[in-house]
Amino acid sequence: MSGEGAIIRVLIVDDHPVVRQGLQSLLSNFPDITVVGDADCSRDCLEQAAHLQPDVVLLDIRMPGASGIEIIGQLRRQNPTTAILILTAYENDEYLAQALHAGAHGYLLKSASHENLAEAIRDARGGRRVLSPSLVDRVLRQFEDLGTDREASMLGLSESELEILRLLSQGATNKEIGDVLSYSEATAKRKVGEILSKLGVQNRAQAVAEAIKRGLM
Repeated sequence: MSGEGAIIRVLIVDDHPVVRQGLQSLLSNFPDITVVGDADCSRDCLEQAAHLQPDVVLLDIRMPGASGIEIIGQLRRQNPTTAILILTAYENDEYLAQALHAGAHGYLLKSASHENLAEAIRDARGGRRVLSPSLVDRVLRQFEDLGTDREASMLGLSESELEILRLLSQGATNKEIGDVLSYSEATAKRKVGEILSKLGVQNRAQAVAEAIKRGLM
């Protein structure tokens, strides 16, 4: 990868010619960025990347042959110093997670402004992770959900027990818990007792406080 202050060399990968041409025209407005090549499929992308050694690859997800996500690993092995920036129209949680897990340096929507795209290229080239602003909350929620699942698993709490905790936080009685979850009142009472035991607390208020402290709700 080029040093700081050097021109950022970009490879555009998209199966639509009008998109490639539009991106090249757009990026020509930024003197520190130059498009060194373009490709319309995964095979061409790998060949161009190997030959051109770009600083940043702007990579679409859906293309003929292997998808953009499927070739991220190959690109990283072939061009370990090249930053890979997914540029797509798909605001999709699954695609986002798959791309980041595969090793993409960022995930940007095609609706991004010209300035945001140029800044994302600079950030990716500088080793910083890049996300469209509308996707940041989604990633944070995924991490929060992962942390909740891990904590619940450590405590041995099931999904139904987490639901009971949520109902306890709303002040639900045993009967109301039973009505919501189709338990008898006696079963609801027993399950609440089991939750208190797992959390190591004495009463419902302490259970709710402990659950909040542990990020379970």
